[in-house]
Amino acid sequence: MVTAETAVVLPVLLAVLAGAVAAVVVVGAQLRCVDAAREGARAAARGEPAAVVRELVARAAPDGATTGLDAGETVRVTVTATVEPLGPLPWRIEVSATATGVREPAAGYTP
Repeated sequence: MVTAETAVVLPVLLAVLAGAVAAVVVVGAQLRCVDAAREGARAAARGEPAAVVRELVARAAPDGATTGLDAGETVRVTVTATVEPLGPLPWRIEVSATATGVREPAAGYTP
């Protein structure tokens, strides 16, 4: 009796475990996007060149992430990444984060 019940419940337990692992992977990637966007917005607000901003974002972002930079009086950095939470299974989730900041007066922005 116990063996049959275990055989029925085991696939359900594995599915719950896979879902939990996938959730942790997606949330971790989302947090890395948020951190990368904030880091990029801070650097852009200080007046760093776009290449430096993209380099800082690339260090903090998940692998394969793309960076969008809109610099003006208000800077906006968007980081987007595609995550495969279950490895080889064909399931992809896109996560992104945007951070904005006002350019500092010492950065020398003139409209």
